[in-house]
Amino acid sequence: MALRKRLITILIIALCAGGVYAAGYFGLSIRQSEEPNTEEDSLFGHRETLYLWYTDEALTDYLNSVAVAYSEYQDEVRVMPVYTSGREYLETVNQASLHTEEVPDLYIVSNDSLEKAYLAGLASEVRLPEGVPAMEQWLPGTAVGAVTYEEKQIAYPFYFETSCFLYNRTYLEDWARAQIEAEQDTAETEAAQQQIDEGQEAETETAENGGDEESEATGEQDAGDAAEANAESREDAVREKVNGVLPDTIDDILTFADEYDAPEQVEAVFKWDVSDIFYNYFFVGDAIDVGGVNGDRADSIHIYNENAIKCMRVYQDLNQFFSIDTKEISYDGVLQDFMDGKIVYTVATSDALSKIEEAKEEGNFAYEYGISMLPDVSDELRSASLSVTQCVVVNGYSVKKEMANDFALYLTRQASEQLFARTGKLPVSDTGDTYEDANRAAFLQEYECSVPMPKMIETSNFWVELEITFARIWSGEDANSDLKALSEKIMAQVVGGEYTEEYIDVPEETEEEYVDEEMEDEGTTGGD
Repeated sequence: MALRKRLITILIIALCAGGVYAAGYFGLSIRQSEEPNTEEDSLFGHRETLYLWYTDEALTDYLNSVAVAYSEYQDEVRVMPVYTSGREYLETVNQASLHTEEVPDLYIVSNDSLEKAYLAGLASEVRLPEGVPAMEQWLPGTAVGAVTYEEKQIAYPFYFETSCFLYNRTYLEDWARAQIEAEQDTAETEAAQQQIDEGQEAETETAENGGDEESEATGEQDAGDAAEANAESREDAVREKVNGVLPDTIDDILTFADEYDAPEQVEAVFKWDVSDIFYNYFFVGDAIDVGGVNGDRADSIHIYNENAIKCMRVYQDLNQFFSIDTKEISYDGVLQDFMDGKIVYTVATSDALSKIEEAKEEGNFAYEYGISMLPDVSDELRSASLSVTQCVVVNGYSVKKEMANDFALYLTRQASEQLFARTGKLPVSDTGDTYEDANRAAFLQEYECSVPMPKMIETSNFWVELEITFARIWSGEDANSDLKALSEKIMAQVVGGEYTEEYIDVPEETEEEYVDEEMEDEGTTGGD
């Protein structure tokens, strides 16, 4: 099976690469991030050169600065970052490895491409220098799993993307203050009524005339201290109430939406991009399995099951509460609506952090915001977001693997503390002060519980097919039959022939049954 997969992978890369190499590599798709000059060549002429390829232009300045810093740290090596555009990135790497002298010794790629890279000979097993602890000791398990293939670590985790729960903290604080004031008014009214009912009169003390200035000043100071203490206590209560209202489940969102007296400008309590699988995946992330823990096992695929069906039915029911048109919605539009104060809750990726802070600096975001982990589907059904880990790979064709390994470790561990500040990307390695910020820390916490994109070539179209399935179910199609059809299609690709799932009978919960359960729960918790 492994040999067959390797041969297929090499053939795919070879077939795709011909046109890409001819039209792309010798065209405009590749350029060094800095133009070489004679003075630099003279300065570094005695050093070994490592070529680092990457596709995200936002990394250019950062990688150049790291390359300079590394040349001071390791004076026998210079690193040349090379920005590479083009759709068939791995194929271009492959052709450059086979047909040029400037072989890309390292390159940055997402974890879902690692099986393809490894089987084509473009990825080497990680060789940590002596004295450096195993990855498991200094990286999240999600990151280690993302770069593990057939029990071997074949890349260095660099930075990640996942989705989190984004909320307008100003709206929630205003709501909390209103709730606290209403509760205090109610308590004072009840206390006053109790005094009247009991026939008691409040006692008052009359200040003595002619009190000295010192006692008056002391009284004023005491009153000021009490007012300050009351204000601090009130804000503590507001923070506690806001944290308490952040949803643990989807039902909590619905309950809040039903009770919330929204400001006039708010158009939706909860709105997210229902057309993109990256923002939808958390609904089924814990219920389905595609490739096991490391996303590389074809014998560990479980898409069609009872919990997945239940999760998708909850997702479908949300269309009744939050009518969102899949053809009109977009992530950028949702994020802009959030920044305009039209949404209280949404699902966002880490790019929101930089965009919101930039909007605040420009005076285009007038609120405070917060990030927390995504809510569970229900009390019984957990959620899990999808994550993509960008990795630094040592090319199997490089003749400088040891040096490349050392730089890859330096880039992803020692040098990562400035990554967010320079690029807005969240490093996998928790170094420096990046995660002292609570909102960034929430993304790291979500990442640690997320599901990495699988590496298997056989399931490479799974995300497109799952996105189509989500859209069909959102629009009212049967969740059971659609998940069954999806599983059969993916499994047919994996086994290389027809595949039929045994039908799972999961009765739909009627409204009467739901009401009965709610009443039973209230009776259980409410006592006699």
